[in-house]
Amino acid sequence: MIERGFRDSKRLVSSFLPILLTLLFASESTAQVSLRQKIGQMVMVTMTGDSLDGKSSPSVDTMKSDLANGIIGGVIMFTWSNNLRNPLQIAHLTQKLQERASVPLFICIDEEGGQVARLSASNGFANTPSAFQMGSANNEASTRSTAATMAGWFVQTGINLNLAPVVDVNVNPNSPAIGALGRSFSSNPDIVTANASWFIEEFRKKNILTTLKHFPGHGSAATDSHLGLVDITSTWSDKELTPYRQLLSAGKIDAIMTAHVFNAKLDSLYPATLSQKILTGILRNQLGYNGVVVSDEMSMQAIVSYYGFDDAVTLGVNAGLDILLYNSNLHDASSSRARHVVDLIERNVRNGTIDAKRIDDSYNRIMALKRRSIASGVEIALSAVPDRFALKNYPNPFNLSTTIALQIPHQEHVSLKIFNLLGREIVTLLDDDVTAGTRLVTWNAADLASGIYLAQLRTSREVHYLKLVLLK
Repeated sequence: MIERGFRDSKRLVSSFLPILLTLLFASESTAQVSLRQKIGQMVMVTMTGDSLDGKSSPSVDTMKSDLANGIIGGVIMFTWSNNLRNPLQIAHLTQKLQERASVPLFICIDEEGGQVARLSASNGFANTPSAFQMGSANNEASTRSTAATMAGWFVQTGINLNLAPVVDVNVNPNSPAIGALGRSFSSNPDIVTANASWFIEEFRKKNILTTLKHFPGHGSAATDSHLGLVDITSTWSDKELTPYRQLLSAGKIDAIMTAHVFNAKLDSLYPATLSQKILTGILRNQLGYNGVVVSDEMSMQAIVSYYGFDDAVTLGVNAGLDILLYNSNLHDASSSRARHVVDLIERNVRNGTIDAKRIDDSYNRIMALKRRSIASGVEIALSAVPDRFALKNYPNPFNLSTTIALQIPHQEHVSLKIFNLLGREIVTLLDDDVTAGTRLVTWNAADLASGIYLAQLRTSREVHYLKLVLLK
């Protein structure tokens, strides 16, 4: 069963409220925000590791520093980078990330279903059908049920942005990055639109943002942009824009992700992610989209092998990207990628290579979307109250430290103590009046010997124990 109510609502709301008030009046104070802070909102990165606490590493250290300096606007999380171990750990990490950020973050994952699902049975959730399976059934109740389940996991873990659904039309069922992985709902653009619409609506019911991908359409590709050039000039058709047109008309789009695909009929020089003709000319001017545009991962070979890292940043911003997404926050062995990107864009604004208005436009779009998601997040946090007293912890067994979650259904004086197996009290971690919600407490056992310990949660009416296994 998925863990419930991981966050301490009082701590979360108290930490967000001053920032939220600032965001709500951002239109009056935009001029007071520094250029670097505006650019920082355009950068989304990840780190390696499951916690900001504990042992230092270059990835964690750069993340902490960049969050404090306001040069990261979003964090993307992956299973392969050990960000997504289990529900409790994820909730703890998202809380710590938000606490350290000077402006509330977009925290996102790719949760499409099937093979591209970061939350699954492997990390304490459940396996879900692929987009292709949902589209093949084309059953509204079934697609909604799957999306509602996923959205509930986002609420429970503090993730506020889904990089899904995929609205690529399944032109080539063998397309290595799309059709072959079951990521497209259908070869029929109307079925794609219908299922994407149901998917989006269920996430919106729980105030979670979604992202359509991959514009202007990746479903006809015969190669994979992770590995190199993807040319869709002879295979792409205008019908691949149909889901974007229909969902835009219905007001169902929160954000759009680009594709690293080359189409000489649309732009003879650049792939979509770096193309002003496609992102500004087609997406914004022709289709009338005014929302946030997110790049696909900017270190894919389709980009860096042909345009270079630095040039791709400049081309992407000038093309119309609002958020540049990277699968690491290390630019080399120890330096910050976010800092490198912010330095580069700032330098190019100062020398006139990038128009300052481009930064202002992106910043305003990002902050408008954040105002929606952060306000919703506060409402969710206030309602996330457990229905009973309980103790959980992660990791267990643990080495050096573990995080203990106390679920408190109503205001109560509680104590949390650690005992050894002989009944001797080791430490009191909490002895205070606590409001309803979930309180996260970290126990550092670095000075203790390996063995079994007991955590005791005591209230005026009941006592709960949890076995903790320390292994060094």
